[in-house]
Amino acid sequence: MQASSAGDVLAIHQVINEWAYEMDVNNGLSMAPLLTEDCQYVVRGVKRDGRDAVVEFYNGRLSEFADGPPIHRHALANHRVTFSSADEARCDFNLIYFSSVVTAMGADVADPLSYADVWMDVRRCADGHWRIASFDSQPVFVRTPK
Repeated sequence: MQASSAGDVLAIHQVINEWAYEMDVNNGLSMAPLLTEDCQYVVRGVKRDGRDAVVEFYNGRLSEFADGPPIHRHALANHRVTFSSADEARCDFNLIYFSSVVTAMGADVADPLSYADVWMDVRRCADGHWRIASFDSQPVFVRTPK
């Protein structure tokens, strides 16, 4: 493990928290500044190569919601940052995903839809900002219709 500063760990946590906020507030539509240009992003089991492909996915996803996107929140826990170099790190964490779609499944809106293990690789870019270079996750618990 490479040496790191507390400032780097905080900056990495911040970019990941900005990602969750972006997902919750803007449905991923304004995510581009948080991603490296060459990021690899796995969502719904499909790898999207590059920032543009990720943005295209989130733009296209909006059409799935006839009544507009559901209310959702991403709660993050148990962050663990491991540096592979001074400018590259992996952050493992847990994601508890809440979404108003659970009401159609017979659950209370306050019940989580899923709990997942998440892995994000981050990189410090030439401008000094940390950005997401890769994203992947594995659901551990997923709500099923009652």
